[in-house]
Amino acid sequence: MPYIDQQQLATRFGETELKALAPDGQGGIDADTVARACADAAGEIDARLVAAGYTTPLDPVPSIVTAHAADIARYRLYDEHATEVVVARYQHAIRFLRDVARGEVMLGSKNEPTTPEATAQFDSKPPIMPGGGF
Repeated sequence: MPYIDQQQLATRFGETELKALAPDGQGGIDADTVARACADAAGEIDARLVAAGYTTPLDPVPSIVTAHAADIARYRLYDEHATEVVVARYQHAIRFLRDVARGEVMLGSKNEPTTPEATAQFDSKPPIMPGGGF
């Protein structure tokens, strides 16, 4: 599930930019190219969030994830012609996702471990010492 779509990209970066990045040959926007960039951005985000313990796709989607998805999708649309600003915004998005993976930033609640290996257990019996003393 993409976290950003063509309309949201057009709102953020302008329709003129999208026409230049994903031309359809008739003066419009190639929707398939934009959809692929949006899906690729979602895949990159989901891969990092799953590694951090989140269930994906996120629902609801935090606005910060939508903003970073836009920067990642835009970077993918620029391909090897990305400007310094586009590269910097992409790198910032990746740093943000790394911070999430490190637990420095939380996106709401994530899955709690449910396996027995991940739970702490305590035994309240006093230790038995040889000879009955402490």
